This record gives sequence, structure tokens and C-alpha cells, in this order.
Amino acid sequence: MSAQIQYAYLKGQTWLYRRNYPREVAVVLGSQALKQSLKTGDPKLARKRAAEVNTRYEATVAQVLEGAQSVAQSNSSIAGWSDHRQGALACLRATLQLSEAVPFQKLSRQPKTTVGEAVREYLIKRQRELRPGGFKSVRYSLELFSSKYGDRPLVSLAREDGREFLSLVSQLSPLVGKSPVTRGLGLEALVRWSTRGTETITVRTQRRIWSQVNHFLDWSVSRDHLAANPLKAVQLDQKVRPASYAVPTDDEVVRLLRERDPALHRVLLVCLLSGMRSGEAVGLRREDVVAKGNLGSFFHVQPNDRRQLKTEAAERLVPVHPVLEEVLAELPRHGPLFPYLTVNIVTKRFAWLRNRLQLDRPGLVFHGTRKWFITQCERTGVPEHFTASLVGHKSARSENGITYGIYSAGISDEQKRGIVDQIRLPT
Repeated sequence: MSAQIQYAYLKGQTWLYRRNYPREVAVVLGSQALKQSLKTGDPKLARKRAAEVNTRYEATVAQVLEGAQSVAQSNSSIAGWSDHRQGALACLRATLQLSEAVPFQKLSRQPKTTVGEAVREYLIKRQRELRPGGFKSVRYSLELFSSKYGDRPLVSLAREDGREFLSLVSQLSPLVGKSPVTRGLGLEALVRWSTRGTETITVRTQRRIWSQVNHFLDWSVSRDHLAANPLKAVQLDQKVRPASYAVPTDDEVVRLLRERDPALHRVLLVCLLSGMRSGEAVGLRREDVVAKGNLGSFFHVQPNDRRQLKTEAAERLVPVHPVLEEVLAELPRHGPLFPYLTVNIVTKRFAWLRNRLQLDRPGLVFHGTRKWFITQCERTGVPEHFTASLVGHKSARSENGITYGIYSAGISDEQKRGIVDQIRLPT
């Protein structure tokens, strides 16, 4: 949808100005409207120039009306005013014809920004805003796009380019990026490499890549590199099939804990008995363990120098389960509780442990520990909005539709302690 500019409209690639004169002014000027090309296709520049022409229009109307009034007054006592009327109009028209159209300052032609230049500028900006994992995903998507269209001017992109890009992306192998051979290859080279196998990346991954490219183009519009996102109308037709994480069974939990993996065992217990995300757990510091008197210790999940939180609701207090008191005694007394762990290490180590124990059930990942905790809360009769406050979800709605995040101050520490103490590890 094009921008709206008062008294102007877009014809082809150029904005034109048109504003009708009042009837009495049109008679004097012998023209029904002021019409002028704004000599640009840029909405922002067109809006500025339309304001300049509008100023000239109002000055012209005022001049005509004042001139007509003075002529009428000077001839009011002269007989046969009708005989002099045509002469007065001719005089006014001659005066107005001396004023030229509003001159627009010619802008020096700037070199057109290429896709590659805009991508580099955008990535520098996003690197300061995103966490490493999120930035890595954005960089991968835009490097694919830039490898294909990097030398092209941004303004030359069209819908056909978007359809071509989506077609190429849909042919990529899920092993792209995991093999050292594919490092540094462009999009077309990666597609050729992908033909060696039969599997392609999921629709979810394709949608994520396409979304990040469109976000970049929308940013380019905000930076005046583009008048509009040319690929906005191109849609990914395939639907995303939800791939839900599996909830570990009690038997699987027992087998994972019995292994007592030196890298994973303690953080596995923390996540099972608190419902934390892996990033929240590995980012814990000793000062995040807060004493609450008779209620025991609580984990204060909050942003710090090791990790940020997913949402505002993720900042919360979670009671330390009695089983975890022994675990905390084995962890560092100062600083990070898991100084050598990252989300990447936890994810890959869990995959290794899962294969070692032959737990090959689809969807079984480390994040399933959070689902296990939520499932245990549900089975012990904990209301949904109570569980939401413990695991850092946005406030749930009650059966009668009340949004607790708006009308409730949240559950008390005593209630939280009672819920967590009910959780039992399977034996």
C-alpha cells in the first residue's frame, strides 16, 4: 500500500501534485487547478515538496483574492465597471504568470547501496542487539541472501528474486553448516552440494530464513535504502508442522540420572526440579541463591553477564528443592555455579548421552526436562497459573477468562515452596 500525501498522488514512479482553485480564483487564472510534478518517487521527499507547492498555492489564491478586491474598490465609483472587468482580469493574469513554478533543488545522485553493503551495515547493528545464538542465525540467513544478490543494488530487487531465493533455500540439506566442506560456500554452491543427499531443511527453517531476510529489507526501508520491501508479497506456501518436544518418561529420567554424567548430572537435576530452561540454569551465579528464612533457599532467575532472559515473565523466584540443597553444596561458593557449561555444551552432551543410553524416541531433547517439571505440577493438581509463575510463562487465564498477570499480584513464596516440595524424582 502506497503512502498517503495530501493533494498528491503516485503515477507510475513519480508523485504528482494537484489542487483545485476556488471558483472565483479559477475564473481569474483561467485554470481549474494547480498541477505540478514533484519529480520524485520517494514518499518522504514527495511529502516535503508537496508542502512547498502547497505554500505557493495558498499565496497565489491570496494574491488573486486581494487583487480582485482592490480592483473592485478602485472601480466601484466608475460607471460601466463591467466594461473594465476584462482588463482587470488580464492585468491579474499577467502578474501571476511572472511567478514560476516552485523550483526543486536538484539533488546530487548518490551511489546506489548494494545488497552486500546493506547486509554488512545491518549485521553490525544486530550484533550489538542480539545474543550470540540469535545473531548466528540472522548472520547465516543474510549471508545466504548476500551470496546470491550481494553485488546487486538494493533497489533492483523484485518479486522474482524472492521466489528464486525461496526455491533455492528449499533445496538445502540439513547438513549444510555442519560439514567443514560447506564453509564459505555461496547459496548456489550449497544447493549443488546438497544434491548428494535426499533430505532437505524443514519448512520451519525455511520460514525462519525468509523471515530474517524480510526483517532486513524492512530495516532497509526505515533507513531510506528502499521505498518499500519488494519481497513482502512473496509468501512461503508450505505450512509449518509443529514438532513438539517429548516429555521424558519416569524410566527415561531414571536412566539419565543413574548415569551420573560428570558434565550434565547436576544441571540435569536443577532443571528437572525447578523447570528452568537450560540457559537459565547454566547462567546461575552463587548470588542468585537467596535465603528466605523458614522457607529455605530460592533461585532468583534474573538477567546477568552470562545470559539474558527470554521474556520479562522469565524473571522469577523458584524454591530450591530439598534434593538440590546437596547439589548446591558441591558447586562453587562464588561466581557462576556452572562456569564451564553453555547451552551449546548442554545440548550436545545430552544428545551424546541419549545415544549412549539408546533413548532414540523422537523429540527427546534436554528441553524436555522443563516439560517433565510442568507435567509433575499438573499431576499433583497445581493450577495452571501457579505453574506459569514458577516456570516463567506469561500469565495464564483462569476458567472464567481472568488474566492473572493483570489482576493478580502472583502467588506467595509459601505457595511456591509447597508446590516444589511436592515434586518427587522417580525411583
